[in-house]
Amino acid sequence: MIVALGSRSPRIAESAFISEYASVIGDVQIGEYSAAFPGAVIRGDLGGIKIGNYVLIEDNAVVHCDSQGLDIGDDVTLGHGAVVDCRKIGSGVLVGMNATVLRHAEIGDSCVVAAGAVVAEGMIIPKDSFVAGVPAEIIGSVNDRQWKWKNWRSELRSWWWETLQKYKRERL
Repeated sequence: MIVALGSRSPRIAESAFISEYASVIGDVQIGEYSAAFPGAVIRGDLGGIKIGNYVLIEDNAVVHCDSQGLDIGDDVTLGHGAVVDCRKIGSGVLVGMNATVLRHAEIGDSCVVAAGAVVAEGMIIPKDSFVAGVPAEIIGSVNDRQWKWKNWRSELRSWWWETLQKYKRERL
């Protein structure tokens, strides 16, 4: 479902995939080759949401922000059930399944937020950080094992493009 809210309408790149079972509402911009899977909600009602290229918003993830807006960089994965209601997610970030990133928080480039983590309101995470826990703490730098997901994604871009086209054709 893609819905305008007053004068604010979603702007979605032609190459992007939005499931018929996802909701994109209001002032939302979605970049090239990005995807919102079934159950995802991206709600730009209070502030604008800018989503970069190659961003995966997996099933049942929620993206929202306050009037200051939210910028999500390129090559980002928001895992199943993640809740992102913050100011910034840098490029090359993985927000794990069921993780929560609260208002005014900022996640730097190339970070991994562990599944189930809760990033506190206003927390600033520097680039290359691995974050875990409730409340989330910076555990250290992202290690080689944690980086495997990113290398895997960049190697599969052509497969991803074909898969998005299939999903569009089959009206997932």
